[in-house]
Amino acid sequence: MPRSNRPRRRNGTGGKATGNKWARTAEQGPELDRARFGLAERQSAPDGEWNIRRISPARAAKDYTCPGCSLVIRPGVEHLVAWREDSLFGADAALAERRHWHQHCWNTRSYRYRA
Repeated sequence: MPRSNRPRRRNGTGGKATGNKWARTAEQGPELDRARFGLAERQSAPDGEWNIRRISPARAAKDYTCPGCSLVIRPGVEHLVAWREDSLFGADAALAERRHWHQHCWNTRSYRYRA
């Protein structure tokens, strides 16, 4: 039987379709974003060990300056936060020195080597 193009009936609970158990409610929003974006991952690179956390567009609320390209990351733009895992001054100092990067800038950053 062909599907109808008519929209589903709406009930009085904020416009959700009736019977849709997979519908995302306002209470679930932060938890789902946290599960998708909030977990920090560890990366090894020639310039050290890094903790990386992706920031969802919904959680990006302020302007940040990307250290890779020096352009502003506007609110609502997905990006990532990076901080050193192996900081010389400890974990608290590393968290204070975290920076917000565009995904592309982080992936294409240059490593500066000392001879």
